[in-house]
Amino acid sequence: MRDAKRALNVSDLVALAERFAVEPQPALLYAAVDALVQEVIGHRLFTLMRVHEATDEVERIYSSNTAAYPVGGRKVKRGTPWSRAVLERGEVFVARNADEVRDAFADHGLIESLGIGSIMNVPIGWAGMRLGTMNISHETGWFTKDDERAGRVIAPFHVPSQLA
Repeated sequence: MRDAKRALNVSDLVALAERFAVEPQPALLYAAVDALVQEVIGHRLFTLMRVHEATDEVERIYSSNTAAYPVGGRKVKRGTPWSRAVLERGEVFVARNADEVRDAFADHGLIESLGIGSIMNVPIGWAGMRLGTMNISHETGWFTKDDERAGRVIAPFHVPSQLA
């Protein structure tokens, strides 16, 4: 089922660190992470969300598919099992099949229409706060523990852009 993907390595992280140190345009940084995630984890959709504590919303700040999921879109995400896991406890959330996607996401119809059957949401955090999420979507049963670990290592590179 799974295409051959390569492992995340230190060279990948060095390249991201160097790029984040000099690149003034967040969209280019997001695209660089999108490309890396595609290589090491794989995805059909990649998005980044920023948390707005005052309104209990998350706002999309990057999308690999802007026709279906445009930048700027917002969702209320408090008081759900998803928000308790990702935003409150800082856990990686994985919906592994269509039933789990339907249980967690109100927009499951659109998600399914894109051929997505599993979703992994990785919290972006700093100093005990959840600033955003890195969201990786693929076919049913796609994600492994190695994918979760790779996501945990990549996500913190977004902290500076979440604070802006």
